[in-house]
Amino acid sequence: MSLPKLILVASLLASAHAGAQTLPVPSTAGTMVIVPANGEVRHANDQAIVTFAVEEFDKDKNAAAARVNRKMKEGTEIVRRADPKAELKTQGYYTYPVYPEPPVQPLPATRAPVKPVPSGWRVGQYLEVKTTNLGELPKTAAAAQKVLQINGISFGLAPATEKMLDDRRIAETYRNLNERIVSIARAMGRQPADATLDTVDFEGSGNYGGRPEMQSVMVAGSRMKAADDVMPEPSFEPGETTLQMRLVGKVKFK
Repeated sequence: MSLPKLILVASLLASAHAGAQTLPVPSTAGTMVIVPANGEVRHANDQAIVTFAVEEFDKDKNAAAARVNRKMKEGTEIVRRADPKAELKTQGYYTYPVYPEPPVQPLPATRAPVKPVPSGWRVGQYLEVKTTNLGELPKTAAAAQKVLQINGISFGLAPATEKMLDDRRIAETYRNLNERIVSIARAMGRQPADATLDTVDFEGSGNYGGRPEMQSVMVAGSRMKAADDVMPEPSFEPGETTLQMRLVGKVKFK
Protein backbone atom coordinates (compact mmCIF):
# COMPACT_ATOMS: atom_id res chain seq x y z
CA MET A 1 0.00 0.00 0.00
CA SER A 2 1.32 3.43 -0.94
CA LEU A 3 2.21 6.05 1.64
CA PRO A 4 -0.68 8.39 0.73
CA LYS A 5 -3.18 5.54 1.20
CA LEU A 6 -1.68 4.62 4.59
CA ILE A 7 -1.97 8.22 5.70
CA LEU A 8 -5.62 8.32 4.56
CA VAL A 9 -6.54 5.10 6.45
CA ALA A 10 -4.83 6.31 9.61
CA SER A 11 -6.69 9.60 9.39
CA LEU A 12 -10.06 7.83 9.03
CA LEU A 13 -9.35 5.56 12.02
CA ALA A 14 -8.30 8.49 14.16
CA SER A 15 -11.45 10.40 13.21
CA ALA A 16 -13.69 7.44 14.06
CA HIS A 17 -11.95 6.96 17.45
CA ALA A 18 -12.28 10.64 18.26
CA GLY A 19 -15.97 10.58 17.30
CA ALA A 20 -16.62 7.60 19.58
CA GLN A 21 -15.01 9.38 22.52
CA THR A 22 -17.08 12.49 22.06
CA LEU A 23 -20.52 10.78 21.93
CA PRO A 24 -22.86 12.58 24.34
CA VAL A 25 -23.86 10.72 27.50
CA PRO A 26 -27.65 10.78 28.09
CA SER A 27 -28.68 12.88 31.06
CA THR A 28 -30.35 10.96 33.90
CA ALA A 29 -31.68 14.05 35.65
CA GLY A 30 -35.38 13.63 36.45
CA THR A 31 -35.36 9.95 35.40
CA MET A 32 -38.09 7.77 36.93
CA VAL A 33 -36.95 4.17 37.52
CA ILE A 34 -39.21 1.21 38.36
CA VAL A 35 -37.42 -1.10 40.81
CA PRO A 36 -38.84 -4.56 41.72
CA ALA A 37 -37.67 -6.22 44.93
CA ASN A 38 -38.23 -9.59 46.62
CA GLY A 39 -38.00 -10.94 50.14
CA GLU A 40 -38.12 -14.45 51.58
CA VAL A 41 -38.16 -15.91 55.08
CA ARG A 42 -38.30 -19.50 56.30
CA HIS A 43 -39.40 -21.09 59.54
CA ALA A 44 -39.98 -24.61 60.83
CA ASN A 45 -43.67 -25.51 60.95
CA ASP A 46 -45.04 -25.33 64.48
CA GLN A 47 -48.71 -26.20 64.00
CA ALA A 48 -50.45 -29.35 62.79
CA ILE A 49 -54.00 -30.00 61.64
CA VAL A 50 -54.92 -33.68 61.89
CA THR A 51 -58.19 -35.04 60.55
CA PHE A 52 -59.43 -38.21 62.23
CA ALA A 53 -62.31 -40.24 60.85
CA VAL A 54 -64.59 -43.06 61.89
CA GLU A 55 -66.77 -45.10 59.54
CA GLU A 56 -69.10 -48.03 60.12
CA PHE A 57 -71.14 -50.31 57.88
CA ASP A 58 -74.22 -52.26 58.98
CA LYS A 59 -77.45 -53.57 57.55
CA ASP A 60 -79.18 -51.61 60.30
CA LYS A 61 -78.66 -47.87 59.80
CA ASN A 62 -79.24 -47.09 63.46
CA ALA A 63 -76.71 -49.69 64.57
CA ALA A 64 -74.04 -48.18 62.30
CA ALA A 65 -74.81 -44.67 63.52
CA ALA A 66 -74.70 -45.79 67.15
CA ARG A 67 -71.21 -47.25 66.75
CA VAL A 68 -70.00 -44.09 64.97
CA ASN A 69 -71.39 -41.88 67.73
CA ARG A 70 -69.78 -43.99 70.42
CA LYS A 71 -66.38 -44.17 68.75
CA MET A 72 -66.32 -40.47 67.94
CA LYS A 73 -67.16 -39.57 71.53
CA GLU A 74 -64.49 -41.94 72.83
CA GLY A 75 -61.88 -40.71 70.34
CA THR A 76 -62.63 -37.08 71.15
CA GLU A 77 -62.15 -37.73 74.87
CA ILE A 78 -58.85 -39.51 74.19
CA VAL A 79 -57.52 -36.52 72.21
CA ARG A 80 -58.67 -34.03 74.87
CA ARG A 81 -56.89 -35.95 77.60
CA ALA A 82 -53.70 -36.32 75.56
CA ASP A 83 -53.62 -32.70 74.35
CA PRO A 84 -55.81 -30.41 76.50
CA LYS A 85 -54.81 -27.25 74.57
CA ALA A 86 -55.69 -28.64 71.14
CA GLU A 87 -58.60 -27.12 69.20
CA LEU A 88 -61.17 -29.77 68.27
CA LYS A 89 -63.96 -29.56 65.72
CA THR A 90 -66.27 -32.37 64.57
CA GLN A 91 -67.49 -32.15 60.99
CA GLY A 92 -68.74 -34.04 57.95
CA TYR A 93 -71.30 -36.43 59.43
CA TYR A 94 -72.65 -38.61 56.60
CA THR A 95 -75.06 -41.48 56.06
CA TYR A 96 -75.71 -43.17 52.74
CA PRO A 97 -77.10 -46.50 51.52
CA VAL A 98 -74.96 -49.22 49.94
CA TYR A 99 -76.62 -51.22 47.15
CA PRO A 100 -75.68 -54.69 45.92
CA GLU A 101 -74.21 -55.20 42.45
CA PRO A 102 -76.90 -55.28 39.73
CA PRO A 103 -77.63 -58.69 38.13
CA VAL A 104 -75.62 -59.54 35.04
CA GLN A 105 -78.56 -60.77 32.92
CA PRO A 106 -80.88 -58.05 31.59
CA LEU A 107 -84.48 -58.01 32.75
CA PRO A 108 -87.26 -58.68 30.23
CA ALA A 109 -88.42 -55.51 28.52
CA THR A 110 -92.02 -56.13 29.57
CA ARG A 111 -91.15 -56.24 33.29
CA ALA A 112 -91.24 -53.02 35.25
CA PRO A 113 -87.87 -51.94 36.74
CA VAL A 114 -87.34 -53.17 40.28
CA LYS A 115 -86.45 -50.51 42.83
CA PRO A 116 -83.08 -51.41 44.36
CA VAL A 117 -83.01 -52.26 48.03
CA PRO A 118 -79.96 -51.21 50.12
CA SER A 119 -77.84 -54.06 51.36
CA GLY A 120 -76.61 -51.88 54.20
CA TRP A 121 -75.73 -48.38 55.38
CA ARG A 122 -72.42 -46.57 55.66
CA VAL A 123 -72.14 -43.95 58.38
CA GLY A 124 -69.14 -41.80 59.24
CA GLN A 125 -67.87 -38.59 60.82
CA TYR A 126 -64.65 -36.53 60.94
CA LEU A 127 -62.78 -34.87 63.79
CA GLU A 128 -60.37 -31.99 63.08
CA VAL A 129 -57.62 -31.45 65.64
CA LYS A 130 -55.46 -28.31 65.50
CA THR A 131 -52.42 -28.30 67.78
CA THR A 132 -49.03 -26.71 68.35
CA ASN A 133 -47.88 -29.52 70.63
CA LEU A 134 -45.89 -31.28 67.90
CA GLY A 135 -43.63 -33.03 70.39
CA GLU A 136 -46.55 -35.06 71.77
CA LEU A 137 -48.41 -35.38 68.45
CA PRO A 138 -47.23 -38.94 67.64
CA LYS A 139 -48.34 -40.15 71.09
CA THR A 140 -51.69 -38.34 70.75
CA ALA A 141 -52.27 -39.77 67.28
CA ALA A 142 -51.42 -43.30 68.38
CA ALA A 143 -53.83 -43.09 71.29
CA ALA A 144 -56.63 -41.81 69.05
CA GLN A 145 -55.92 -44.49 66.41
CA LYS A 146 -57.13 -47.15 68.80
CA VAL A 147 -60.64 -45.85 68.03
CA LEU A 148 -60.34 -43.49 65.06
CA GLN A 149 -58.30 -43.53 61.87
CA ILE A 150 -56.11 -40.73 60.51
CA ASN A 151 -57.70 -39.32 57.36
CA GLY A 152 -55.17 -36.54 56.71
CA ILE A 153 -52.55 -34.28 58.24
CA SER A 154 -51.01 -30.95 57.28
CA PHE A 155 -48.36 -28.77 58.90
CA GLY A 156 -48.06 -25.00 58.92
CA LEU A 157 -47.39 -21.97 61.07
CA ALA A 158 -49.24 -20.86 64.16
CA PRO A 159 -50.88 -17.41 63.79
CA ALA A 160 -48.39 -15.74 66.16
CA THR A 161 -45.45 -17.22 64.27
CA GLU A 162 -46.87 -16.15 60.92
CA LYS A 163 -47.33 -12.60 62.21
CA MET A 164 -43.73 -12.50 63.42
CA LEU A 165 -42.51 -13.82 60.07
CA ASP A 166 -44.61 -11.30 58.17
CA ASP A 167 -42.76 -8.47 59.95
CA ARG A 168 -39.45 -10.05 58.95
CA ARG A 169 -40.64 -10.63 55.40
CA ILE A 170 -41.54 -6.95 54.95
CA ALA A 171 -38.18 -5.87 56.38
CA GLU A 172 -36.27 -8.27 54.10
CA THR A 173 -38.14 -7.09 51.02
CA TYR A 174 -37.58 -3.41 51.81
CA ARG A 175 -33.89 -4.09 52.44
CA ASN A 176 -33.63 -5.74 49.02
CA LEU A 177 -35.27 -2.66 47.46
CA ASN A 178 -32.64 -0.36 49.00
CA GLU A 179 -29.82 -2.61 47.80
CA ARG A 180 -31.15 -2.60 44.25
CA ILE A 181 -31.59 1.18 44.24
CA VAL A 182 -27.92 1.58 45.21
CA SER A 183 -26.84 -0.81 42.43
CA ILE A 184 -28.99 0.94 39.84
CA ALA A 185 -27.70 4.38 40.86
CA ARG A 186 -24.09 3.27 40.47
CA ALA A 187 -24.82 1.67 37.09
CA MET A 188 -26.28 5.00 35.92
CA GLY A 189 -23.25 6.89 37.15
CA ARG A 190 -25.22 8.56 39.91
CA GLN A 191 -24.92 8.69 43.67
CA PRO A 192 -27.54 6.81 45.72
CA ALA A 193 -28.23 10.10 47.52
CA ASP A 194 -29.51 11.50 44.21
CA ALA A 195 -32.41 9.02 44.24
CA THR A 196 -35.75 9.84 45.83
CA LEU A 197 -38.20 7.04 46.58
CA ASP A 198 -41.49 8.22 45.09
CA THR A 199 -43.81 5.21 45.54
CA VAL A 200 -43.62 1.81 47.23
CA ASP A 201 -46.17 -0.85 46.26
CA PHE A 202 -45.90 -3.70 48.79
CA GLU A 203 -48.12 -5.98 46.73
CA GLY A 204 -46.65 -5.30 43.31
CA SER A 205 -50.22 -4.66 42.15
CA GLY A 206 -49.60 -1.62 39.95
CA ASN A 207 -49.72 -1.91 36.17
CA TYR A 208 -45.94 -1.60 36.21
CA GLY A 209 -45.59 -4.30 38.85
CA GLY A 210 -46.72 -7.30 36.85
CA ARG A 211 -48.42 -10.19 38.54
CA PRO A 212 -48.66 -9.74 42.33
CA GLU A 213 -46.63 -12.20 44.36
CA MET A 214 -47.33 -12.51 48.05
CA GLN A 215 -47.56 -16.14 48.82
CA SER A 216 -46.86 -18.81 51.37
CA VAL A 217 -45.15 -21.99 50.25
CA MET A 218 -45.44 -24.85 52.67
CA VAL A 219 -43.12 -27.84 52.66
CA ALA A 220 -44.40 -30.62 54.86
CA GLY A 221 -44.52 -34.37 55.03
CA SER A 222 -45.88 -37.16 57.16
CA ARG A 223 -45.30 -40.86 57.49
CA MET A 224 -47.50 -43.32 59.36
CA LYS A 225 -46.38 -46.79 60.41
CA ALA A 226 -48.66 -49.75 59.92
CA ALA A 227 -50.97 -50.63 62.79
CA ASP A 228 -50.31 -53.71 64.90
CA ASP A 229 -51.93 -55.28 67.94
CA VAL A 230 -50.15 -52.66 70.02
CA MET A 231 -50.55 -49.38 68.20
CA PRO A 232 -47.10 -47.91 67.49
CA GLU A 233 -46.68 -44.16 67.30
CA PRO A 234 -46.79 -42.75 63.76
CA SER A 235 -43.78 -40.76 62.51
CA PHE A 236 -44.33 -37.19 61.35
CA GLU A 237 -41.99 -34.74 59.61
CA PRO A 238 -43.43 -31.22 60.06
CA GLY A 239 -41.14 -29.61 57.45
CA GLU A 240 -40.92 -25.83 57.06
CA THR A 241 -42.81 -22.93 55.52
CA THR A 242 -41.33 -20.36 53.15
CA LEU A 243 -43.01 -16.94 52.98
CA GLN A 244 -42.26 -14.81 49.94
CA MET A 245 -43.11 -11.21 49.10
CA ARG A 246 -42.67 -8.86 46.17
CA LEU A 247 -42.78 -5.08 46.10
CA VAL A 248 -42.24 -2.45 43.42
CA GLY A 249 -40.71 0.96 44.05
CA LYS A 250 -40.74 4.06 41.85
CA VAL A 251 -37.46 5.97 42.20
CA LYS A 252 -36.80 9.43 40.77
CA PHE A 253 -33.31 10.85 40.25
CA LYS A 254 -32.59 14.54 40.76
